[in-house]
Amino acid sequence: MLKLGRSHYESIRQHGEETYPHECCGVLLGQFEGEVRLVTSIARCGNTRTDSPQNRYHIDPKELVRIQREGRERGEDIIGFYHSHPDHPAQWSSTDLAEAHWLGCSYVITSVENGKAVLTNSFELTGSDENQKKLVNENVEIV
Repeated sequence: MLKLGRSHYESIRQHGEETYPHECCGVLLGQFEGEVRLVTSIARCGNTRTDSPQNRYHIDPKELVRIQREGRERGEDIIGFYHSHPDHPAQWSSTDLAEAHWLGCSYVITSVENGKAVLTNSFELTGSDENQKKLVNENVEIV
């Protein structure tokens, strides 16, 4: 289960609207509390994809390392990622699965239709290794 505050939830959705018709992306930081991932902050990232930013995203590894380091200084871990699907459902794609590598983390997807955030879903990346990984529906609690 993913728990996040209303302001984080709204910020993720707003980010998708601001970057429309391109995908937005960002990092969820917080704590692992058993089966629950508790979001305590989010970090917006730039989508560095230039070949097809309307249906793909990429976070610069240097930016990700910086976010992880700053989070650790605040006592936070990377507990997930988010991105938007402009004019497509809030459902993971085969590309999303292929490019997801953080087992045990949440992957939040917001569908943005005609510039307006419509639906936000979350999926947990499960499995024992890269060959066994899969994205499964995850409950989201807005607190």
